Amino acid sequence: MTYKSIVAMIKPNLTHMVVNSAKQAGATGATIIPASGTGAHEAKTFFGLTLDIRTDVVIFLVDGEMIEPVLSAIKEAGQLSEPGTGIAFVFPVEQTVGFESQSSKPHR
Repeated sequence: MTYKSIVAMIKPNLTHMVVNSAKQAGATGATIIPASGTGAHEAKTFFGLTLDIRTDVVIFLVDGEMIEPVLSAIKEAGQLSEPGTGIAFVFPVEQTVGFESQSSKPHR
């Protein structure tokens, strides 16, 4: 079985909705890491100081066949078509260990 990792930078108020939508589309779970960052549309200042922009990094490990529906669900729930809301991208995964409990399909 081929796996891929989807990494999404999501606004914290949308994280729960993104994870739930991804699960409904076929993801089995996610790892959520609180983070901060800036982007071209997010940089805001207050009296000359750049404000810290909070985000959540959400990592999904997904069966390669499920990438399109899960990524589409993340895009919609995370409102990623709107400027400054976040991004998502996909990495290939070479090997997995400990993922057996997440799926009923055999692993290699």
